[in-house]
Amino acid sequence: MVEWIISDGLTDYETALAFMEARVDAIVKGDADECIWLLEHPPLYTAGTSAKAKDLIDPDRFPVFEARRGGEYTYHGPGQRVVYVMLDVGKRGHDVRAFVKQMERWIIATLETFNVTGLIRDGRVGVWVERPDKPLQPSGALTEDKIAAIGIRLRKWVSFHGLSINVDPDLSHFDGIVPCGISNHGVTSLVDLGLPVTMQDLDVALRRCFVP
Repeated sequence: MVEWIISDGLTDYETALAFMEARVDAIVKGDADECIWLLEHPPLYTAGTSAKAKDLIDPDRFPVFEARRGGEYTYHGPGQRVVYVMLDVGKRGHDVRAFVKQMERWIIATLETFNVTGLIRDGRVGVWVERPDKPLQPSGALTEDKIAAIGIRLRKWVSFHGLSINVDPDLSHFDGIVPCGISNHGVTSLVDLGLPVTMQDLDVALRRCFVP
């Protein structure tokens, strides 16, 4: 059984970390159900275990936190749905790569409910969308922008941290970092794509598309 929690307002990052630590420990011990937590954070940057100092362009712009998840620098802020997944990966096959692919498929299926085609690209983590409204890349290919990020950590085969989907954040806030270490692509959001999607709309789609 998976408990779903939706938090209104902005959740302090350190408060969220403390909750996840405690909940994961309880799941490992068999004292709590699995949990998916939907929330928003105040503007901040997080550094994953592969973060490079040079990718923090403006360290004074927002608070910076060591996240201890996989990945590099990521931005969180209002208008972005953060989805923390505290799930038993052990009972889902003890396969981290398969679990991450399941998260990718979940994002893609959720985006499809809004007629957005999410793409996975080798060498570029997260979920991407093509932008035919923007100039072509130097190679002649369509420009692609990132719409969702994934960063997972495991403890005794229980996951925490998770994913984020851009609904309507201030996209200029991403300028203070090189998001996920990828400098030659941009970021976008559902509203930036011209879709009047609310956070509540996304929450409904996430729950409908989730595969236990």
